[in-house]
Amino acid sequence: WAHKLGERVGNELGIPVYHYEAAAKEEKRKNLANCRQGEYEGLSRKLIDPDWKPDFGPAAFNKSVEKSGATAISARDFLVAYNINLNTTSTRKANAVAFDIREAGRIKKNRVSGKIMKDANGDPLKEPGLFKAVKGIGWFIEEYGVAQISYNLTDINISPLHEVFDKSCERALARGMRVTGSELVGLVPKKVLIDAGKHFLRKQERSTGVHESEIIKIAIRTLGLNELAPFNVRERVIEYMLEDGIKKPLVNMTLTDFANETASESPAPGGGSIAAYCGAMGVSLGTMVANLSAHKRGWDERWEEFSTWAEKGMEYQNILLDLVDEDTHAFNKIMIAFQLPKDTQAEKEKRKTAIQEATKYAILTPFKVMETAFASMEVMKAMADIGNPNSVTDAAVGALCARTAVMGAFLNVKINCGDCEDKAFVNDILKKGQQLVDDACKMEAEILKITNSKI
Repeated sequence: WAHKLGERVGNELGIPVYHYEAAAKEEKRKNLANCRQGEYEGLSRKLIDPDWKPDFGPAAFNKSVEKSGATAISARDFLVAYNINLNTTSTRKANAVAFDIREAGRIKKNRVSGKIMKDANGDPLKEPGLFKAVKGIGWFIEEYGVAQISYNLTDINISPLHEVFDKSCERALARGMRVTGSELVGLVPKKVLIDAGKHFLRKQERSTGVHESEIIKIAIRTLGLNELAPFNVRERVIEYMLEDGIKKPLVNMTLTDFANETASESPAPGGGSIAAYCGAMGVSLGTMVANLSAHKRGWDERWEEFSTWAEKGMEYQNILLDLVDEDTHAFNKIMIAFQLPKDTQAEKEKRKTAIQEATKYAILTPFKVMETAFASMEVMKAMADIGNPNSVTDAAVGALCARTAVMGAFLNVKINCGDCEDKAFVNDILKKGQQLVDDACKMEAEILKITNSKI
């Protein structure tokens, strides 16, 4: 994407473009300082140097470039701007914690004399901080009347926010301070809060196999993100902001509305969506048993084992819930393809191709329901076998739902195969589908056998 942008800036605006860091096309251009060397005054000479020909745009100091200069474009991981609130007004104490944490650390001083220690070249020695890819400084915020540690997390994969938070709490406490809350500046990826929430749940030895809204809620509470102002996830999390523009009419309905919509004369939602929802409800039951088992009195040492199963269950549930609406979208794609014009031979060919592509998609969507619903049965089998014995029948009902999802989705696969002209594709998908049905029925029988032996 950085290269695409660079190409457009160079070609459409006539501005010389240099790509640096992650977008650099050669090693020497990774360092932005090298790209900037000579500044504007040296640009006319740089542009005609073969070693410094721009990645995109003119390699000449023409009248346009004389006005615009050159630009540098790169790409990087998402930067998270994050502030931690302290129960102090001391900028010096806030800085002390920031220097402990940030990658640059602090200037090394002689512990006795307090003088700055230097290397052989006379440059100050540095005592590195605890976290890579973290910049930080302490400051006082007049508006709130508190000192903050202001961090820039430049790579959350190297230094996750929750680890920086925990260590900041520890270092603040060692200096007689308390962290009272924190503040995220701007938008953040959902991963930041999901990873934090799961981290704090694990510290409590609680299952992480719960809905993401619960995981995010524990992250917000633990990080104290509501301390200075209400933290609205719909406005602050990138994925949720993008999601608001995507309609999911079926899965957002109440149970009653969904049932009524299904019963109406509208052809969608149909059997495919219902099969997907059956599968989602089935694995939800298996996940419930895993969570009940994780928190069962006397089974404290097994919480992580069941948490792992609950997380698996939630992954299957999320896929199947998405497929509830996706099956309806697949049906709509066929309807749209049939409505394409067919006046000319070219239009007829285009329409025929679109219909066949939409038909394949309408086959593959319920087939994915089959694959996911069958795969989810591993959760129900495990929970019937090792889960809370008081909930063994819940795991069994989940298995019945999953088998129904597999068989129901296969009916949709088969009826849509009738309109597909790619017979090799049809034969392959029907063979795989029948195998999934056979395997699901076998798995259901095994789960029922386990269940009946315990009741």
